[in-house]
Amino acid sequence: MVKMIPDNKFITQSDVPGPTREEIRCMVLCKAEVSPNDVVVDIGCGTGGLTLEFAKRARKVYAVDKNINAVNLTLENLKKHGLEHKVSIVKNDALIALKEIDRFDILMIGGSGGDLPSIIEEGYRKLGDSGRILITSILLETPVEAIKTMKKLEMKIELINVAVFRGKILERGTMMYSNNPITIISARNRGKER
Repeated sequence: MVKMIPDNKFITQSDVPGPTREEIRCMVLCKAEVSPNDVVVDIGCGTGGLTLEFAKRARKVYAVDKNINAVNLTLENLKKHGLEHKVSIVKNDALIALKEIDRFDILMIGGSGGDLPSIIEEGYRKLGDSGRILITSILLETPVEAIKTMKKLEMKIELINVAVFRGKILERGTMMYSNNPITIISARNRGKER
């Protein structure tokens, strides 16, 4: 069983998104097939939810965000959980950051600032032989844009949409409430399949 950091164990800020909900982090990690030898780039790291989970399992993680508050919050969460030694924090635009990182195995895109096709294309060029690209999205347009770009690169694409409901125990019964549905797009090069 995959052990996730509970949502309430992250330091949060109202102006920084995240953390990605525990159930979604679990599904992303399963789709990523992360191994102890992998190098991961997490674009749009926000609070650092996925950054921390990758850091627990991968050899090295680059956490990228252009928002200084997100970068600082991710670093706080890394320190809180003793994972800062496995992560390089990069405060920069995604495209600039990707050009400065040599090779990696997994590209995780949680935010693109409107540059999704360019980020996918630049990341694809840097992927190792068994490289994967994953994208989480709350917008309907993002999967369409991602799939169009990934098809052009002849990647093998998988798409799932996840709706998570949590129960709150009340005196009279259990009330179910929902989080935003999330679409997870995962892809790998057809010639690089395991």
